[in-house]
Amino acid sequence: MPAWVLRAVVSAHLVAIAAQPVFAGVYLSGDFDALRWHATGADVVTSIGYVQLIVAAVAWARTRRPGLFPPTAGLVTAETVQYFAGLDGALWLHIPLGVLTVVGVVVQFLLVWRTREGTGVV
Repeated sequence: MPAWVLRAVVSAHLVAIAAQPVFAGVYLSGDFDALRWHATGADVVTSIGYVQLIVAAVAWARTRRPGLFPPTAGLVTAETVQYFAGLDGALWLHIPLGVLTVVGVVVQFLLVWRTREGTGVV
């Protein structure tokens, strides 16, 4: 699998997840329609996360190095928990997990763009 596939998916994941705090902030500023944007964004982020997990698994199978698969599996787990915490209104869990998942995707973005093969393996 070409390195650009993993780079493209991680980049799309970063763009989607970076929009989530913006949508939440707009909602908290009083624009209640932004909650719908945040919910749609959550669907997009979660979907891209699962696509990234599949791409990372294929990269692992082809290179015989785990690369981004283990951290992506952890990230997707956190995103899934965060998704359901948001649906339940458990903001005590939803917000900190949101911060951690954004940081996680940023780190993965840096890894795939800094490594020559684009696998995230340094």
